[in-house]
Order: sequence, then structure tokens, then C-alpha cells
Amino acid sequence: MKITEINIYPIKSTRRIALTESEVLPRGLPRDRRWMLIDDEGKFITARQHPTLAVVETCFAGNTLQVNVGNQQPLQLPLQPSANKTIPVTIWKDQCQAVLAGVEADAWFSEYLSIPCRLVQMTDDLVRGVDPHFGQPGDEVSFADGFPLLLLSEASLKDLNSRLDEAVSMRRFRPNLVVDGEQPYAEDNWQRLRVGEVEFAGVKNCSRCVFTTIDPDTGIKQPDKEPLRTLSSYRRRPEGGVYFGQNLIPRSGGVIRVGDVVEILG
Repeated sequence: MKITEINIYPIKSTRRIALTESEVLPRGLPRDRRWMLIDDEGKFITARQHPTLAVVETCFAGNTLQVNVGNQQPLQLPLQPSANKTIPVTIWKDQCQAVLAGVEADAWFSEYLSIPCRLVQMTDDLVRGVDPHFGQPGDEVSFADGFPLLLLSEASLKDLNSRLDEAVSMRRFRPNLVVDGEQPYAEDNWQRLRVGEVEFAGVKNCSRCVFTTIDPDTGIKQPDKEPLRTLSSYRRRPEGGVYFGQNLIPRSGGVIRVGDVVEILG
């Protein structure tokens, strides 16, 4: 079994950047979900409420992150913000600190989404802890929903697509790591694994939401609620939630590459 994709999503809810290799840090992959939109109260904004966020593209150029969508003038964001004053922001039930990206970024996204919003950044010195029910003391995460990385298998997607009238791509589920393999949903039970030289803990199956119904090519929420509707028919658990994928926490550092062997340790 091998790694077939490595992805990061620099701004939460926007399109992926596919990588061939990446360093692994305690809070996940470098520059993954290090920027995020918030409302006037500091609460996070995602494509769940504003699906067109899902088609915003980013790329790194020198010391900047370039943001593009449609006919709007590209936005250039410095990787190191000029400001250092932090504000409290809220992600689900978590509260942490973030740095404002600046009035130009705020205006750019406010115009695109037609709502007042601000862009914030998590710099290296700002720490958000993982839910202690699933992590260990000192575990940290970026602006991702809850955990440093998400892993999915091609076999699981193939099984799901066999149940759908119209197949969906892996991009619907926004994984950081994709593996090949033959057994659908085997990743549900992976508690320890090694990718190349890096060890990970599998800590919680990923609960899926309406985000999976947004077409990543158009930014349109699908009226038939697929693939979430089909997933709900066979991946819903009695305690609630529809699960697809495994959340990971790094247990060592190093570099991972597409093609690295995935070894299940427990």
C-alpha cells in the first residue's frame, strides 16, 4: 500500500494544492489551513455556508500566497504578516488566537462573497490544541476542523462510487493523504501507521457534512445531496454522524512523498 496523493489547503475551504512531497510538522503539513475567514464576531466562515469558497485557488510564489478566482484581481498575501496583534477566533467549539491578514484581504474576500468578513492567519507561534478526548497533551492543529491530517483510501472511494448514480472525485472529501489498497474502509481501524519515515496515530474516524455535496469544479451545492445521502445509508452510526476517512496526528517528524509505502503498525 502506498501514498498516491498529498494535499494541502492553505486557506480553509478553498481548493487544494497537490504536492509530491511534504515535511510533516506537529500540527500537520506546512501551510495547510493556516488562513481562515471569520465574521464580525470572530466565528469561522466555510464553504458550508458559502459554497463558492470551494473554487478559490491558491498558489505559492516566492514569499507570498497568491489567491485567484474568476475575473477578480489576484490577491497577494505575505507568508509572514506585517501585523503581530492577535484576536480571538472560534472554530466550532474551539477558541484560539490569530493574526489579521489586512484590510486588502478583507476587502477582496468581502467583495467575492458579498458579505463582511476578515481573513486571519495562524502564525507558527500561535498554538491551538487538539481535543484532549482524542489527542495527547501537546498535540496541536491548524485551522483544520479538528485534527492535523485526514487520510482516505482509493478503495473506500471506489466502493462509494459503486453505489452512486454518478461518481464523485476524491476532491469532494478534501483529504491530506490518499492511499491505494484493496479493502474499503480498512482505514477505519488504523490506530498506528508509518508513511515513509513518519509515524501517525489514527485517532478518530471523520464525520462528514454538507461540504461533501459541493461540486469542487463549480462551487455549487448539489440538490440531490449526494454523495452524503448515499453515505448516510450505510456509514451512519447509532450514536450519530456519517463517517468517511481517518483523522491522523503525527507521532514523529520527517518527510513524506507520493509513492511512500504505508505500513500499518496497529
